[in-house]
Amino acid sequence: MESSDVKTIWFRDEACLDAQPGQFVMVWVPGVDEVPMSLSAIDVEGLSAITVKRVGEATESMHRLSVGDLIGVRGPYGRGFTVRRGRCLAVAGGIGVSAIAPLVERLSEAGAEVTVVYGAKTRDELVLLDRLRGSSERLIVLTEDGSFGLRGVATDPLDELLDEGFDVVYTCGPEAMMHTVFLKADRRGIPVEACLERIMRCCVGICGSCVVDGVRLCVEGPVLGSETLRRLKEFGRFRRGFSGRLVRI
Repeated sequence: MESSDVKTIWFRDEACLDAQPGQFVMVWVPGVDEVPMSLSAIDVEGLSAITVKRVGEATESMHRLSVGDLIGVRGPYGRGFTVRRGRCLAVAGGIGVSAIAPLVERLSEAGAEVTVVYGAKTRDELVLLDRLRGSSERLIVLTEDGSFGLRGVATDPLDELLDEGFDVVYTCGPEAMMHTVFLKADRRGIPVEACLERIMRCCVGICGSCVVDGVRLCVEGPVLGSETLRRLKEFGRFRRGFSGRLVRI
């Protein structure tokens, strides 16, 4: 248990050992449902992990799993983050930190200088902090209620930070947050990679459930770069419900 409603589930799956940070898997709980999950750990002594926030029937059933229970895992799917050297800024919001944590670790291993900004509503919602501390040069934590770190949201310190100069910005979290991150970095000419979330079903580019302005997130994403983000009219504004209808974010 990472917090009262967030649990990390470790599992053994050979295909996931070669995954890239930002890629996702479809996790099936027999008799319940199959849902997309970012990999929150990759090849740690032969194991991988997902970090699950309890939000519905499928995730509730995952929280009831015990050691030795079986789940179905297919994937990894999609395009992950590009691991670079240089000065890197990673911005995580809420449970989006599950995709950022393995990225920061991979960046550190590659010799990058990594600054992490991590925002959540309250202290109780902060997870994976030890991993972020251990793999970043600088960690800035914000909570909306001021119960830990600075009071505010993850985008608050960005204007000052981005003026320091970074080679790339990575982000995962609420889409409105990521949209703000992208706009602030793009104005300064800093490339951005954002990990988007949509309804995933087939994961091979056929069903169209995850399409954003013609971009299939399960194939061309879920991590998209600045050139693609710049032309997406739905990014930060709309998503599709289970019926396929656009709903405002």
